[in-house]
Amino acid sequence: MFMKRVLVIAYYWPPSGGSGVQRWVKFVKYLSDYGWEPVVFAPENADYPSLDPSFEAEVPPSVEVLRGSIWEPYAAYRKLMGKGASTDMNTLTGAVATDGAVTEISSGRKSWKQRLSLWIRGNLFVPDPRVGWVRPSVRRLQAYLSQHPVDVMVTTGPPHSVHLIGQRLHKALGIPWIPDFRDPWTRMYYLKYLPMSPRTWNIIRKQEQTVLDECSAVLACTPLVQEEFQARTKTPVACITNGYDEEDFAAPAPAADSHFNLTHTGLFAADGNPLQLWKVLGEMAAGSPSFREALRLRLVGKVDREVLEAIADAGLEANVVALGYCDHATAVHEQRAASLLLLPLRNDAQYRPILPGKLFEYLAARRPVLGIGQEDGAMARVLRETAAGTTIDWEDAPALRSFLEAAWQAHCAGGIPPTEGDIGPYSRRATARALAQLLESVTP
Repeated sequence: MFMKRVLVIAYYWPPSGGSGVQRWVKFVKYLSDYGWEPVVFAPENADYPSLDPSFEAEVPPSVEVLRGSIWEPYAAYRKLMGKGASTDMNTLTGAVATDGAVTEISSGRKSWKQRLSLWIRGNLFVPDPRVGWVRPSVRRLQAYLSQHPVDVMVTTGPPHSVHLIGQRLHKALGIPWIPDFRDPWTRMYYLKYLPMSPRTWNIIRKQEQTVLDECSAVLACTPLVQEEFQARTKTPVACITNGYDEEDFAAPAPAADSHFNLTHTGLFAADGNPLQLWKVLGEMAAGSPSFREALRLRLVGKVDREVLEAIADAGLEANVVALGYCDHATAVHEQRAASLLLLPLRNDAQYRPILPGKLFEYLAARRPVLGIGQEDGAMARVLRETAAGTTIDWEDAPALRSFLEAAWQAHCAGGIPPTEGDIGPYSRRATARALAQLLESVTP
């Protein structure tokens, strides 16, 4: 079969972890089934915050992976902040993990060094700290593409500076180009915490608009972002969400134990701390010794200290099982073994259009999801469509209590049944097929 070639320019690439890595590893894994041969360009010396080498095994051996050198400011940042500082996936683009904080950027607890670092990030690294990768990458890829042509280019952000690479190559070489927005750009919730000057804001807004207007097509990760972008540009905007890989869930589900396991996987940030949930669970535990004995809060991933403090304040410290960062296979096992899966969103109106990557694996785990966030948001829409769970507002304690009491009763009556809604459109094969169709649509 004749294969067309697509160049994927991605900052996050194995062995790093996170939903951005999973999205494109899975696309690359399945694209050849639909007539496309991927070529990946990624940094060779990136300062990744977390490593999960298991994703490397999912990249087909035939896939060509190019590497380009990158300069990043994180070594200087750690020197400024001291030995306790470490970089998180969104460090200086969204979150800083230091002294137990996962999202220090939106926390009120900031030292003068932290405030200074945010000013530097906001005004000297535009649009983000990976901007130093743009110029050398354009040179490297121009030389490569002159000898190894491709049919289409895709850039995937954040970091959104990656789109500037595609934009320059598109102008210079005329190759069709699709920017993939895994998150919004100028309307991303954390940017308001950066002390950016009006001049900086104007630069970033102009960068975003020119990317939207000059590309061949735009790819959004959620329907609400698609709608927002389409209202701002004449360029066609498609939506392909993240998804789940059926192969990750092929093994038999683990047997349920006697505990009432409320499980959360991934980063658990302070600005998504569901205080009413902990309060309700604490009240239920105080009123029922059997509930207190059975309850387990299984936290799989990095957890902000403020979340752990709030759980302890609710009298539930003994009920916590904190596993810390785990590889992907362990996270999937924990998801499938849960009684309920917890998915609190960040408590921010600008988070409404975002679909967390773990949502789709939660769907595949077939355990009921308790979403906490905007009841008219993108996540709530998916949970309704798939009958996979419910979304309750952060402050709606009566609704939280009603949901949890019903789940506890079901648990005591023999176990909470699996969900059975149609999740097929969110499989990785289905999303790869949709991406292949989009690539075809921009190919002459």
